[in-house]
Amino acid sequence: MPAGELNAAASMQKCILLVEDDRSVRRYLEVTLQRAGYEVITAEDGLAGMKCALTSRVDAVITDAVMPQMSGHELARFLRSNPKLSKLPIVLLTGQENRSAAASTENLIDVFLDKPVKAEELKSCLAGLFN
Repeated sequence: MPAGELNAAASMQKCILLVEDDRSVRRYLEVTLQRAGYEVITAEDGLAGMKCALTSRVDAVITDAVMPQMSGHELARFLRSNPKLSKLPIVLLTGQENRSAAASTENLIDVFLDKPVKAEELKSCLAGLFN
């Protein structure tokens, strides 16, 4: 592939901000997303995710619901209130025990996925958001 085409392909690659406090889950999802062709920026909690969203080019956010510093719900509220970030697709990862709390943020979240999330389910979800 000529260099120009390679650069064009790289520039079209979608960048996902992955916010997850569990290191092993974060790494699993990061590798899954990279293998699916996404560029991935990771953050260990909502506050770090907020900083990444403000300083990086991001096409979508995948966030855990319950984290220290700032929850996924609080991160979603911040993103929706920021004019530059308000249109970002947001995927919230939640356990069954957090489903009722997640429901209260329905208008902030584009997709809810139950943990543990399967690789195919995550890839299919993102493909739907970007098409």
